[in-house]
Amino acid sequence: MPLPKPPASKATLLSPVDFEAQAAPRKDKRSTKVAAEPAVPASLDLFDGAAPVAAPKPTARGAVSPAARAPAAVAPAARTTNSLPVKTASAAPAAAPRARKPRGTGPAKLFVLDTNVLMHDPMSLFRFEEHDVFLPMITLEELDGHKKGMSEVARNARQVSRSLDALATDTKFDPKEGIPLAKTGHKDAQGKLFFQTTLFEIRLPVGLPQGKADNQILGVVQSLREQYPEREVVLVSKDINMRVKARALGLPAEDYFNDKVLEDGDLLYTGILPLPADFWERHGKTMESWQQGGATFYRISGPLVPSLLVNQFVFLETPGAAPLYARVAEITGKTAVLKTLKDYTSPKNGVWGVSARNREQNFALNLLMDPDCDFVSLTGTAGTGKTLMTLASGLSQVLDDRRYTEIIVTRVTVPVGEDIGFLPGTEEEKMGPWMGALDDNLEVLARGDGSAGEWGRAATQDLVRSKIKIKSLNFMRGRTFLNKFVLIDEAQNLTPKQMKTLITRAGPGTKIVCLGNLAQIDTPYLTEGSSGLTYAVDRFKGWPHSGHVMLARGERSRLADFASEVL
Repeated sequence: MPLPKPPASKATLLSPVDFEAQAAPRKDKRSTKVAAEPAVPASLDLFDGAAPVAAPKPTARGAVSPAARAPAAVAPAARTTNSLPVKTASAAPAAAPRARKPRGTGPAKLFVLDTNVLMHDPMSLFRFEEHDVFLPMITLEELDGHKKGMSEVARNARQVSRSLDALATDTKFDPKEGIPLAKTGHKDAQGKLFFQTTLFEIRLPVGLPQGKADNQILGVVQSLREQYPEREVVLVSKDINMRVKARALGLPAEDYFNDKVLEDGDLLYTGILPLPADFWERHGKTMESWQQGGATFYRISGPLVPSLLVNQFVFLETPGAAPLYARVAEITGKTAVLKTLKDYTSPKNGVWGVSARNREQNFALNLLMDPDCDFVSLTGTAGTGKTLMTLASGLSQVLDDRRYTEIIVTRVTVPVGEDIGFLPGTEEEKMGPWMGALDDNLEVLARGDGSAGEWGRAATQDLVRSKIKIKSLNFMRGRTFLNKFVLIDEAQNLTPKQMKTLITRAGPGTKIVCLGNLAQIDTPYLTEGSSGLTYAVDRFKGWPHSGHVMLARGERSRLADFASEVL
């Protein structure tokens, strides 16, 4: 496009002709060709095939009408917009948002949800993208039976009921046409919601009790497959036995995968990265180094920088050379700054009498003693020293440094075996039996000072006890912790929602430490990929005020180490 003529003198303004020439669209062959094609508005289309699918006649038994799902025949120009209307010549010049293309090329799937999916994730209705969701009537009955109470399951059931009420507010909707799931603002859900409004003719094997809720849902899935053979009907359930029964009957069944942060637990962020053996040769020429505050800093640039995260630990151990243990302090563009660590393996740097016994424990103590790290997560097998190091660093910063006012300890009360019933006493007395690990570690820490004598140790233990408060997870909602050192033990049993509730309690000057072993999950329906601890580690990685270390080697005893390997 030619530019307007430059002004001949100062303060000369462009003429209106020049403004119109700048705003006028370019005329080329492509724009003329597009303008010549007729613009046909496209309706909502969830099919990606080249030809429309013929819809069978609806039957009296079904609550889903395939005719409503059959796409109308549209022009090739309108097909490219998928689910958005094609702009006409008189349309506004604003650019329309780009539509998301469906992954499949055939009809949208029909997912039949089990009750446990809705109670596990109350937003699961809106997680199936362009596919449709079907709710059997027995699912609604089970939701109604679980809505009472103050448990997490009851709260989720009530939230699902509110979502269904918001979707079904229009009294004029046709049950056979379905309800658009995007009606309440969830734009990613492009499918429809269908309810079972008629009685299905269920034909299951004689050995299955017909009155059981799981078997009724299986019968609904079988009837839907027979009624609409052109669509793929899939049962979604968190119950393993129900999925096994469905597959034994030849019905497709899947687990609910949307709640999983990682598909494989081995892909979890470890917080530690070993440096290549040729690190100094490849990065030494452009490296800058300086000393500040007793630590050495290295500014590096090269192919290693894109794989680094802030507060990630790196190490290099080569025979015959001094080892390098550092933490990524800063990443700016294509450069990263590495900061050497304080050596907590030396007894002179011990924290409340506790010294690191291996490389990972040294990394963990550097995070626990850093005031700029507001959130720390430690994972590892039994006996790696998670609770002992956290308590030692907490007591050191509460009693010696006066950085925090007190230590707050909480954990999920999920028993390993049979429940022993109600516990008498106050909140702390009821939490006492769950805090056996805390008592064991406090005994180790109080025994470190041998010169104080029996009375001195008793006084120290009383002082330590006065600075530790044991709180129940059930009373955390609405609280705000100011200048507290919060320890969340057994965090692998937390759901992502519970983890969010706990972390958002942190006020100014508060540090939260999450401890857990992903191999010891006791909460039903939680796995290594869907645990709240995995969720927090994955979401907080790379944040400048958080850190994570996966402890690898146990230091409890040789018996415990051998048992964790062979049993």
